[in-house]
Amino acid sequence: MKRPTIVALSVAVVAVLVATVLAVALWDRDDDWGPGMMTSRAQDRDPGRSGPGSMMSGGFMGAGMHVAVRSEAEFLVEMVAHHEEAIDAAGELARSDRPEMRELGRSIVEGQTAEVEQMRGWLDEWYPDTSTSADYEPMMRDLEDLTGDQLDRVFLEDMIGHHMAAVMMAQQLVVRDLAEHEDVEDLARSISSSQHAEILTMRAWLWEWFG
Repeated sequence: MKRPTIVALSVAVVAVLVATVLAVALWDRDDDWGPGMMTSRAQDRDPGRSGPGSMMSGGFMGAGMHVAVRSEAEFLVEMVAHHEEAIDAAGELARSDRPEMRELGRSIVEGQTAEVEQMRGWLDEWYPDTSTSADYEPMMRDLEDLTGDQLDRVFLEDMIGHHMAAVMMAQQLVVRDLAEHEDVEDLARSISSSQHAEILTMRAWLWEWFG
């Protein structure tokens, strides 16, 4: 099977991001989208389902997921919940047989734990009266009972979509000029950049190992 080049992978991800910008523009005129709406049907996806294409069909675009951010405070609350799910899932990679996956798991846990602490601090400082309870539904399938190739494949399929959701949230904050503090906009740009890079890496591994 022909492997996709890094250019092809980049084009695929950029296409999704362009669609995101268009969706953000349309979202402003769509009254059916409620604030902070983030839904997924991770539980409807079969862990045994194979193939990197599922990232676009069932792992992300077909997962019934919508992301909406209306304010800086809402972005922080939703991103904390989003990060916490990623941290929990990445922790399972300590059991992976592949050193690349174990390192990715460590990187996600360390990086996103620091970001969660930072965002919680901002919420306490700037929005003490804002509820920090996010209306969040899981995007990741349960990895606890998975091992070997199945653990790695399911993680990659789901985390690609999970990262794309984070990029979408970050792009909304920036494109719609919702940030009230420069630090938050800087964080959003960092999340978008770093997770875009990880999407490319995970997509390449998915093709290399399971394509």
